[in-house]
Amino acid sequence: MTGETGAGERPRVGTHESAVVEEAETANRSRLAWKAEQLRVWDLLQLITPWLLLTISTAIYFSWVLPASGERFWREGASVLGLVAVSVLWVLFGHTLPIRRRTLRPVSAGIFFIGLLALCVTLMAYSDIFLVFTITGFFHAYLIRPWPLGVLEVLATSVALNGSAMRVWADPTANVLAEFILIVAVQTAAIGVGILLTARSEPEERKREELVERLEAALHENAGLHAQLVAQARESGAQDERQRLASEIHDTLAQGLAGIITQLQAAERSASMRGETEEHVARALRLARSSLTEARRSVRALAPQELGRAHLPDALRTLTERWSADHGISAQVEVTGTREPLSPAIEVSLFRVAQESLTNVAKHAEATRVGVTLSYTGPEVLLDVRDDGRGFAKGVGTGFGLTSMRQRIRGVGGHVEVQSAPGEGTSVSARVPAIAPGGRRATEETDR
Repeated sequence: MTGETGAGERPRVGTHESAVVEEAETANRSRLAWKAEQLRVWDLLQLITPWLLLTISTAIYFSWVLPASGERFWREGASVLGLVAVSVLWVLFGHTLPIRRRTLRPVSAGIFFIGLLALCVTLMAYSDIFLVFTITGFFHAYLIRPWPLGVLEVLATSVALNGSAMRVWADPTANVLAEFILIVAVQTAAIGVGILLTARSEPEERKREELVERLEAALHENAGLHAQLVAQARESGAQDERQRLASEIHDTLAQGLAGIITQLQAAERSASMRGETEEHVARALRLARSSLTEARRSVRALAPQELGRAHLPDALRTLTERWSADHGISAQVEVTGTREPLSPAIEVSLFRVAQESLTNVAKHAEATRVGVTLSYTGPEVLLDVRDDGRGFAKGVGTGFGLTSMRQRIRGVGGHVEVQSAPGEGTSVSARVPAIAPGGRRATEETDR
C-alpha cells in the first residue's frame, strides 16, 4: 500500500498542471476564435461573390428581361451569352484561381479589374440588370494593395455603375451631373473607409492567427515534454519503492515461506514413513511453493508474472486464454496498430485493468463472450474489455475494483471510461500515453 501511495502522489500534481495548460489553451482559442471565423467568412465571400452576382444577373436577364423585350435570342441573347462566357473565364483565371493559389499580385489584380469593368460596362449596355454583376468591383477593391489603388477601383466602379444607372452620358444636365457626382463621392468615401480599415487590421489579424497556431504547437510540445518529465519522475520514485519492498519481502515473506516448505517437507517424510501421507499437507506444500515463487518474482521485478515472461500484448493473450479456460467463457484478444515499447509502469497498469475487468466479468456479468482489444494509436495506447453480459444501471458500477482501476490509470496520466446498461453488456476502456521506457514518447523512439 505504501508503494502505491508514494508512486501516486507525484502524478496528481502533473495531472493538475496539464489541466491548467489545457484550460489556458482553450481560453486562448475562445478569445480569438471569432476573429479567425471572420477571416474565413471574408475569404469565402471574396471567392464566391463574382460568381453569385454573375449568376443572378444572367438568370434574370434570360428568364425575364430578354423575353419581355421581345427580341429574338439569336440577335441580342447570343451576344450577351458570349459576353457571359468571356466573363466566366475572366473571373476564373483572373480572380478565383489566383486567390485559391495565393498568387494574386497588384499588377495582375489591376489588369483583371480593367477587364472586369470593361465587361460590366458592355453588359450594362445590353441590360441594366447587369448592374448587379458590376458590384463585383467593390468587393475586388478590397484585395488590392496598397489601399489607395483599392479606393481608386471603388471610384471607377462607382462611376461606371451610377453612370449607367442614371443615364448620365445620354443626358448630361447640370442637375443629373451634380447628383451623379454626389452619389459617387459618398459611395467612394463610404467604401474607401472600409478598405482603409481592412488594409490596416487584416494583416494584423492574419499575423495573430499564425501566432495562435504557433502558440498551440508550442503548448502541445510543452505538454509532451511535461509528460516525459512526469514519467521519468514517476519511474524513479517507483524504482526506489520497488527496491525497498523487494528488500522487505526478501527478508520477511520469502524467508518465512522457505521455512514453511522445510517444515512441511519434514512432515511429509515423517508421514510417508508411517504410510499416512495427508492430502492437506501436500496441498499446503504446493501453496507454499507457489507463494515462494511469487515472492521471488516480486523481488526481481515486482510486476505481474505474465509480464515477466512477455510483453504486454502476449501477456494479455496469455491472461485471457487462461481466464477463458478456467471459466468456460469465449474470449478473444485483438491487437491493432504498430506495437511500441512501453514504460513498465504503463504496461503493469493496463495489465491490471484487463485482469480486474475479466475478474468482474466472471463474478457479475453472466456473459457468453468477451473481447479484449489493445490499440496502439501513436501518441496513446487504448485497452478495451467488452462483454455481452447483463450489464448494470448508471451509478451502480462504483465498487472498490473500478475505483482502484481508475486511480491506477490516473497515476500514469490516463483515464478510464466504463459504459454499461442493463441487458447491453459492459465496456471498460482505458486510455494512457504511449511513453516508452526512459520517459520518451514511444512514437519518437520509433521514428529514430
